[in-house]
Amino acid sequence: MNLRELPEALGLEVLQDTFADRTVTGAYTSDLLSDVMAHADERDVLITIQSHKNTVAVATLVGVGAIILCNNRPVPEEMIQAAREEEIGIFVSGEDQFTLSGKVYRIVHES
Repeated sequence: MNLRELPEALGLEVLQDTFADRTVTGAYTSDLLSDVMAHADERDVLITIQSHKNTVAVATLVGVGAIILCNNRPVPEEMIQAAREEEIGIFVSGEDQFTLSGKVYRIVHES
């Protein structure tokens, strides 16, 4: 599954679409950013409810290509701007983290 295919496959709203398309092999789901730094992989997407620019900084450090915010979390403009500068996609879902993680797992392993 490629990063650009995820929004359509998962019904995600795209808030920031300046990012490199690449293969996604998994997802890392966490709201603890130090945990993300220690365990996420650059081929993952980050699934979280942490909607602030520090989440973008962590995604950049780890090398993930996109952040998926769950539960229709509001996204501040400063987060979108930081993601644009770092070329990290920002997607939003109305679903919870558990449900979305399962869906990402399914589509990544079926494609």
